[in-house]
Amino acid sequence: MTTSTNQFQKPITANINTKGNIEIGSCDLVDLADEFGTPLYIIDEKTVRSICNDYKKAFEKYPKTNIMYASKALCTSAISALLNDEGIGFDTVSSGEIYTVYKAGVNMQKVLFNGNNKSFDELNLAIDLGVGRISVDNFYELALLNTIAQSKNKTVDILLRITPGIECHTHEYIQTGHLDSKFGFDLSQIDEAVELILNEYTNLKLHGLHAHIGSQIFETSIYADEIDILCKEIARLDEKFNLKLDEINIGGGLGVKYTDQDVPPSTYEIGELIINKLNNSIKKYNIDEPTLFLEPGRSIISMAGATIYTIGSSKQVPKGRKYVSIDGGMADNPRPSLYQAQYYAQIANKKETQETEKVTIGGRYCESGDILINEIELPILNEGDILCVYNTGAYNYSMSSNYNRVSKPAMVLVNDGRAEIIVKRETLDDIVRNDIIPDRLAAK
Repeated sequence: MTTSTNQFQKPITANINTKGNIEIGSCDLVDLADEFGTPLYIIDEKTVRSICNDYKKAFEKYPKTNIMYASKALCTSAISALLNDEGIGFDTVSSGEIYTVYKAGVNMQKVLFNGNNKSFDELNLAIDLGVGRISVDNFYELALLNTIAQSKNKTVDILLRITPGIECHTHEYIQTGHLDSKFGFDLSQIDEAVELILNEYTNLKLHGLHAHIGSQIFETSIYADEIDILCKEIARLDEKFNLKLDEINIGGGLGVKYTDQDVPPSTYEIGELIINKLNNSIKKYNIDEPTLFLEPGRSIISMAGATIYTIGSSKQVPKGRKYVSIDGGMADNPRPSLYQAQYYAQIANKKETQETEKVTIGGRYCESGDILINEIELPILNEGDILCVYNTGAYNYSMSSNYNRVSKPAMVLVNDGRAEIIVKRETLDDIVRNDIIPDRLAAK
């Protein structure tokens, strides 16, 4: 698909320098390819900090707001330290994410642990490291968490994750708030869960309710519906159980602009809508002002990221498409194969005013579905050119694999002309590091 240039899709520092090359964070992408190799993930520090600042300003009219970065979008030690420096908390979904933010020096009271099938070991680690909130997803977890907390003679602060019975119009695999979902308690199950917490699971302290309604959301009205449901439930639980819940977590999911067809609301638009609706619902249901938790992930990190590749072979299908291959693909960015996700790209070492052609960007992996971008208009391409794909900060590195036993790319953080490695490129020894050959099969 052909798309036009749109600065919103790019890091805020993206620019064409005097050589005619693209630079990000005042770093020439051709120079980065020469120094660090390709494929290469690039994260622009200024963009991350700017978006964090936008979120903080957008919600400053409701001071009882905690912004919790959804770590599943991109979780590394350096990214965690950067966001921590901006005063952002963390929504984590595994022991790996919990341990990463812990090792990055994050105050663990600013961390929430979420997920639908947390293991004994993960819950044990979360308690030992002092995670601030655990969002409990089901009855099994309630019992397990209470048992662990009881064995440690501790009280664990929790939220109940509920399915609010609404859904956004997005890809079916990234809808998480509708009734038929693997996530959370159904509305009809909340009372039973609360009764267990109040009467049996006395090592758990319930603070509020948590819901998440999907990902890559553009329909702002759905947040208003979600807030109304959460506030109504808080009022109902107070009336029935004399239970004063003081926290609501509305999840994340705000969409970003991958292509010109995507029209997400601004952070300030969504902030105004959420705050106004929350204030109205507080009055409507006569509840105390709750602390508001929100969990942006993609909308914080996606636009800050770009990935560069080196152009390799090409193939013109007679009376068909022209395929141009890169040295990466579905293992470093599986989203086009999984979700039919679309991306915008430019050639980093050629001015856009040159003669163009329509090509399909194919990956290097042994799958016919390994297509990164279908039919994009680019300058005439040659072997060795550098392709820059924008908006790859979210769910690219996070979902990457070693398919075909290809090593994962490096990642650099760029800022003011400085490029720093924050994830090393895997080596061939890394690929086989955890392999074990039984003695009986060892070469004689």
